[in-house]
This record gives sequence, structure tokens and C-alpha cells, in this order.
Amino acid sequence: MDIFDKCHHFTRAREAVKEGWYPYFRPIQSGPGTRVKVDGREMIMIGSNNYMGLTGHPKVVEASVAATKKYGTGCTGSRFLNGTLDIHLELEERLARFVGKEAALCFSTGFQANLGAISALVGKDDIVFVDRENHASIVDGYRLSFGKVVKYRHNDFADLERVLQLHADEDVGKMIVTDGVFSMEGTIAHIPQIVELARKYGARVYVDDAHALGVLGKRGGGSIEYWNMPDDIDLVMGTFSKSLASLGGFVAGDAVVIDYIKHHARSLIFSASMPPGAVAAVIAALEIIESEPERIERLWKNTQKMKEGFDSLGFNTGESNTPIIPIVVGEDDDCFTFWKALFDNGIFVNPAIPPAVPPHQAILRTSYMATHSDDELEYVLEMFKKIGKQLGVI
Repeated sequence: MDIFDKCHHFTRAREAVKEGWYPYFRPIQSGPGTRVKVDGREMIMIGSNNYMGLTGHPKVVEASVAATKKYGTGCTGSRFLNGTLDIHLELEERLARFVGKEAALCFSTGFQANLGAISALVGKDDIVFVDRENHASIVDGYRLSFGKVVKYRHNDFADLERVLQLHADEDVGKMIVTDGVFSMEGTIAHIPQIVELARKYGARVYVDDAHALGVLGKRGGGSIEYWNMPDDIDLVMGTFSKSLASLGGFVAGDAVVIDYIKHHARSLIFSASMPPGAVAAVIAALEIIESEPERIERLWKNTQKMKEGFDSLGFNTGESNTPIIPIVVGEDDDCFTFWKALFDNGIFVNPAIPPAVPPHQAILRTSYMATHSDDELEYVLEMFKKIGKQLGVI
């Protein structure tokens, strides 16, 4: 038995490449705006998490270039040792203010933020209660912890109370972890109900706001602002690779908690820190979001247009209420066929199949930016209507 045997038996991806319908790892030859260049031709991008459309903003680019010129291309070490720059601290102070918390801590990726914070906080005598549809980084975070993991049915608060009751008499640390916006279905977690149960049963609340930051709330402050619960969400996590036009992640909360994570999160202590250009890009993006609230208004205008457009055409968009709008196709092969037809017609979108979604519920995960034009969105709806009818999806 050779450990590499499984690699030789995995042929599905190679076969899809040969047959011309493999949708993943497609190289893009331009910046990630509303239009991108793939295989030398221009396409409309509706598969990006660039919600604010800031990745190519001149101020963001200029800030990144200036920081690279001043500090160099990397930090050559972890935050714990030689990899903390003054701009890391500046960013953390700005982030804490932005989400209304005492302190924040930056990680090199959003994945590492969840990995480090959750595994550091949940000890062997603790219990973590998790929504079954939470992001993979949350899953890996609690897998690395030594605590007990209790799952509850997705968005089922009766089931959450059931499992909390089962452990009500245990005098141990407890924490509920949920996405603020679920990344595949595009729904907003109902944080008030989670908080109510958390307080009733003595648990803390940790919210992954990767897809909520910059999107929810009038000023883009995420779940805390959207639900107006600054003191009830104990820890908020966010990423920089979406609305904030860069790469990295953070957690924010009470200063004493952040200090503990800072000294116990292995993905922080043993990983190189965010490069200066990435840090400066986030600071610039935050300044734009705070000074241009019309971007958020435009994002939600585009979201409403596409949600109503898809629904009126007869597509199944689930219960989406954010700029993430899934188009439920069903079987994997049908989803890939739909994706290929859209790709051939100049539309870049992401197909998602199990285990990312439930069996027989393959989707085309569409997502929108504040910078999409009406003409671009009209063309997308036109192509979806044409191809959806051809394939019998509508």
C-alpha cells in the first residue's frame, strides 16, 4: 500500500480538463474588477467577493505601493518575533474602532484567524457549539482545539437550545460560533436569537463576519452594526480579502481576550506576518468605505436588482438576502453544463457542488459588487434567462 495510491485513483479533475468543462483554477490575466480577462478575452465577473470593488482603486493601489517602497516586500518573521510593524498596530487600532471593540489582532489570512482564535480559546474542558453550515476555517479551528464540539442544525435555534440544555449543568467554558453571513447561501445569521440563548445558558458568542464586513450596516460595520449589538457579540472575526481589497484577517473583542489569543494562537505565532503592502491596502480601503457610504448603497441597489431579476425569471435563489445570490441547479453535471454555457458567453461565475452544498443541491454562486454597471447586470440576467430555458432550469 502506497500513500500516493489515492492520488493515482483521483482522475475526475484530469478527465474534466481533457473534456473542456473543468471550472476551477482558471487563470485570470487582469485585476479582479467587474470585468476580467480570461484566455485573452474579456468576461463579466460575478464570482468575486470584491463587494466594494476596491481592489483596483487608485488610493488602495497607491497606498500598497508606497508601503512596499518604505518597508519592503515582506516582514521576514512572525508577529510574535520580528514581524510586527508600526502599521500593523495602526491597522489593529482602526479595525477595533470600526467594529466597536476594545482591541483587534491581525493574522496573515482569514482562515488563520479562525484557526488560531478558536483553537486557542477552546480548551480541553470547554464546549464549542457550532452551526453545521459554518465555514471550513471554523471547522478546522475547532478540530484543532482540545474541547468538545457540539453541532446544531443550520439556523435552527430550537436545536441550538436543545444542545445547550443538554450541557446546561456542566460548569465549563462555552462558546457559540457562527458565520455572520453564510458564504454559499447568502443568508444573514439571526444573531439576536443566538445571543439570547448564549446569555441564557452562559455561553460566549463568536461571529465570523468575513462576508458581512463592508456589506452589513449603513457604514459597513458588519453584524455588530447591523444588529446594533456591540456588547453582545463577544468576538468578531473578519477578512481582508473581500470588501477590504487585500489579504489577511483579524479578530476583535475585549483587550484581555485579544491579548490571550495573541500569546496562544499557533497560526499567529508560527506564521509570517502580513506584508506591508497588504496592511496599507486595508487601511486605505477602510478609509474609502468610511468616507464613501454611497458604495454600500450602490451594492445593495445592485443586489436588489439581481435578486428580483432572478426570482422573476423563475430561478431558485433560496433564502438569500445579501450580495451572495446562489442559483440552485441541482445535479452536479447540470451545474457544470450551465457554468460552461455562461463561460462561453463571457460570464465568470463559480459552480459549487457537494460537500460545499447539500447533495443534489449544486449551485452557481453569484456575487455582486458596488461597481457593477446596469448594462453588465442586464447582460447577466439576459444570459441566465437564455441558458436557463435552454437547459430546462427555468
